[in-house]
Amino acid sequence: MIKRKVRFVNPGKLYRVIKDELDTAYFDVMERGELIDKSHLRQFEENLATFVGTKYAVGVNSGYDALHLSLCAAGIGHGDEVIVPAHTFVASASAIVNVGARPVLVDVKKDFNIDVSRIEPAITSRTKGIMPVHLSGVMAHMREIMAIAQRFGLVVVEDACQSLGASIDGKGAGAWGLTGCFSFYPFKILGGYGDGGAITTNDPDVAQFARRMRFNGEDRESGEYHGHGFTCLLDNLQAAFLDVKLRHLPDWIKRRKAIATRYREALSDIPDLLLPHYDYPGFDHVYQNYTVRSKQGNKFSEYMKEHGVEVLTQFRKPYYKHEALKLEDNGFPETEALSREVCSLPMCVEIDDDEIEYVISVVRSFYGRNAS
Repeated sequence: MIKRKVRFVNPGKLYRVIKDELDTAYFDVMERGELIDKSHLRQFEENLATFVGTKYAVGVNSGYDALHLSLCAAGIGHGDEVIVPAHTFVASASAIVNVGARPVLVDVKKDFNIDVSRIEPAITSRTKGIMPVHLSGVMAHMREIMAIAQRFGLVVVEDACQSLGASIDGKGAGAWGLTGCFSFYPFKILGGYGDGGAITTNDPDVAQFARRMRFNGEDRESGEYHGHGFTCLLDNLQAAFLDVKLRHLPDWIKRRKAIATRYREALSDIPDLLLPHYDYPGFDHVYQNYTVRSKQGNKFSEYMKEHGVEVLTQFRKPYYKHEALKLEDNGFPETEALSREVCSLPMCVEIDDDEIEYVISVVRSFYGRNAS
């Protein structure tokens, strides 16, 4: 096998593909001097809301801020509890902690998303919300989650930071709960050139609250302050870049699905490698990440790296096991099993077909099989 280098993502290469459009957006912002809360942001918010399928979108400066402001808008605070999966990025739980509430962790299923069967037993008199997390481009089972929330009078805040464009029965991630929360961290399916995020909602009061609180609580039209807010507005320049990329996102999702199909064709015969194809009726998986589960764990991921394939091994140590976070560990066997096994293969629109074939050959080499 000839060793080569395959990057997990290649932002510079993608920039060169749409350079003219991005450069045009940059010069438009700079020549107008429109840097904060200007037309590019408002245009992007309108287009994002249309794409997700909600009435409103509010740009903020990170996925975390989207989660935090959403919980504030929902009135969740001290003494309340919010159910959240044990397998996710720490920001999901941190947003709950930082409004004064208590995250109640429940285990996940083999698809990395919250195990719906474990939600209802975790509900107490203090439970005020559920925060499902749509990981790696596939949504949690929102039909069932919304039914539980309605039955118990709970708020649903969707952490959709990894699943922009995913849907169930045609209804997009971020359009089911009170809010949807998105991240535009550079390596996301819609990534900026810096950090960024957004809240989507159908509730005008929530949208207004978020617009005010992202700018220190100020109503930008009247100058009136409506509370002690934060400084977490999405930069106008980032919004302009993201709006360019959003126009390409439908085609980029098609490319991701094609890459996922090729991985499935080439690797599905390996018993020790669980691929992220779940075939749930009505679910549209957009493959933010192509996250496999290898029974060989670190041996597999290290072999990939040694042979020039950049892989991602997120959450190898579950977040609740970090002592400084002071979270309750009630034992989450599926989370701990997948944490040992998780490995995301390169999945980005800028990757070439021959690079995909090289990734496949390295995987099959590890498992002692000839390349397909």
